[in-house]
Amino acid sequence: MKILCIQQKMIGDVLVSSILIRNLRKAYPEAQIDYMVYESTTPVLQGNKDFDNLVLFKPEHRESKLEFIRLLKNIRREKYDIVIDAYAKLESYLISSFSGAKKRITYKKWITDLIYTDTVEREDIPDSRLGLIIEHRLALLKPLNLEIELETRPQLQVTTEEKAFAIDLFKKSGIDISKPTIMLSIIGSMDTKTYPFEYMARLIDHIASHGGMNLLFNYIPSQKAEAERLLALCKESTREKIYFEVLGKNLREFIAIMDQCDMIIGNDGGAINMAKALGKPSFIIFSPWIDKKGWATFEDGVNNISLHLKDFKPETFQDKSSSQIKKETFRLYKQFTPDLIIPSLSEFLKNHLRS
Repeated sequence: MKILCIQQKMIGDVLVSSILIRNLRKAYPEAQIDYMVYESTTPVLQGNKDFDNLVLFKPEHRESKLEFIRLLKNIRREKYDIVIDAYAKLESYLISSFSGAKKRITYKKWITDLIYTDTVEREDIPDSRLGLIIEHRLALLKPLNLEIELETRPQLQVTTEEKAFAIDLFKKSGIDISKPTIMLSIIGSMDTKTYPFEYMARLIDHIASHGGMNLLFNYIPSQKAEAERLLALCKESTREKIYFEVLGKNLREFIAIMDQCDMIIGNDGGAINMAKALGKPSFIIFSPWIDKKGWATFEDGVNNISLHLKDFKPETFQDKSSSQIKKETFRLYKQFTPDLIIPSLSEFLKNHLRS
């Protein structure tokens, strides 16, 4: 049996959709299981033994019709028996259709009923603490009637060498590993997903006031100037606990560093999803325009907590479309003051800071 799973999206999506691969391997240990992803997301799949081959969707497949046709032909030649399309966009519709697979599964839309053999509904309200994004992925397995207990948590693999790298980096940077180390997700994937710096600085000051600890900023080199601006807004006593230059040169190094941290706090994004896959406690601040029901995964009020302005001021969102809310993001962020967040943050720190 040959199975292709499609998830040509960003890191968080690829990581979450890896639970499809994991369950398929559990159900069909002898099958050939391939995973189609963007080339840029492959670092989160290193060490994953649940798939046989990565099928890379590259920029040229989008930029060149000829290259896309070549990709379609390569997929056709594989003669897949099952295609599971977790991406569900025009490109993956074409890939699924041209695959020739007898069983093609995706989410229900008016068009997908014409292309796929099986379509599943995406519910609007989560049915468990897993979160909608996990529940949606697991729903794609229902048409297969798998006789297994489903795995629900994405996982990241960290090699012995990567662990040694991070430990050595901490040592060379003067980080005292007897103290708790907190990764701070300070910058979102875009400005409309980034908690205002003047507010974030107050939260970081509050975190730092809880005793001895090491604080790491998660940012990429192109964001260094922004990170420095946030650093300058923090109190001097807080800055003494921040190891500003400790960051990975690439995604695998970030994963190794995150593996040595005790928890993550900050903006929702790929870093949070990777931390959760490593089993780290998380405290997430969602942007006003993001519906947290989807990505608030494994919420238990202790190990994984997320906050949204809507939790405090639901009337602000009443009778507003998602596009209206997005246009008002910065105004809404201003209402999402640290005073709203600090009580829950204090409880989270109390539960997870080592004495």
